[in-house]
Amino acid sequence: MLCARVWTRCGVRYRPWRRNVSHKAAARLDLSGIYPPIATPFTAKEDVDYQRLEENLQKYDKIPFKGLVVQGSNGEYPYLTEEERVEVVAAVRRSLPLGKLLLAGSGCESTRATVQLTAKMAAAGADAVLVVNPCFYKGKMDSRALIHHFTKVADSSPVPVVLYSVPANTGLDLPVDAVVQLSQHPNILGLKDSGGDITRIGLIVHKTKAQDFQVLAGSAGFLMAAYCVGAVGGVCALANVLGQELCELERLCRSGRWEEAKVLQQRLIEPNAAVTRKLGVPALKQAMEWFGYHGGACRSPLQPLTEAETQLLRRDFSTNGWL
Repeated sequence: MLCARVWTRCGVRYRPWRRNVSHKAAARLDLSGIYPPIATPFTAKEDVDYQRLEENLQKYDKIPFKGLVVQGSNGEYPYLTEEERVEVVAAVRRSLPLGKLLLAGSGCESTRATVQLTAKMAAAGADAVLVVNPCFYKGKMDSRALIHHFTKVADSSPVPVVLYSVPANTGLDLPVDAVVQLSQHPNILGLKDSGGDITRIGLIVHKTKAQDFQVLAGSAGFLMAAYCVGAVGGVCALANVLGQELCELERLCRSGRWEEAKVLQQRLIEPNAAVTRKLGVPALKQAMEWFGYHGGACRSPLQPLTEAETQLLRRDFSTNGWL
C-alpha cells in the first residue's frame, strides 16, 4: 500500500491511490481548480487556426487556471475529425506549461473507438481524459451499459479518466448508482457534472467520499453552490471570457468568504447562461472577441448569432457590469 502523503511534480500536486493499483494509476492527480473548456478557432475556410489558438493560449497562461480542457463540448469536438482532435491536443500540450493540467476529451459513441482515441490523447500529452457518455442509443444507455463502457475505457487508459455528464447535449444524466460504482475503479478520477442539479452533486460527493473521488462543476452558473456541497473545482465555458473572475470566485469559496463569493456568483449567472444553454458556442465565441480573445466563427452547421441574439448577449454581459 502506498504511504499517505502528497508530493509535487512540475508544480502539480499528486495524491496516492487509496488502494493497490497498477503502475499506470500509481499517482492520483489533484483536479482542484478552474479549467476553461477552450474553444477551437477556425480560419475562413473552416480549418483549425493553430496560430490563433496559440495566441489564446498565451493569454490564458497569465490566468491562474489549474489547467485546460481541450476538445470538450465548447471545442466543437463533434465537428472535428479524429486526426484534428488529436492534433489540437498535441498543439496545446506543446504550448502549455508542464505545471498546468491538460484534460482531453476522448469520448466517442462506441467503447472500441473511445479506447483507441483515449490512447491517442494520452500519447499526444493529455494528463487525463474527459469521457462523455455515449448517447445515440440513449434508450439503451442504462447503468449496466454505461458501467461496462467506462470500465473498459478506464481499464485500458494510460492516463486517469474523468467521467463527463452533460445532459443538455446527450439527453441523459449519468445515473448516480453508476457514478458511485465507477468511482471505485482505480483509474477513474472524478466527474464533470454539467447538469446543474446541486442535490445530485452533493449526493455524489457524499456517496463517493471514501474513494477520493473528485467532482467538478460543469458550469459557472452554479460554481459557488457546487463548492458548498463538496465540489473541488469547475470546468466552465465562461472561463474562456472571464477567467480571472472565475478564479477569484474559486479563491473566495475556498477561503470561506461566502458573502463576497455570493455577490460575484450572482453577477456571473446571466452571462454564463447566455454563452451556454441560451445561445451556445456561437455566443461564447462572440464574447471571446469582445474580451480580446480569438473566437471567430463556428464550424458549420453551427451558425453565427443573429443581430437580435448579439444584442441579447451584450445585454447579459453589460447589465452585470462586464462590458
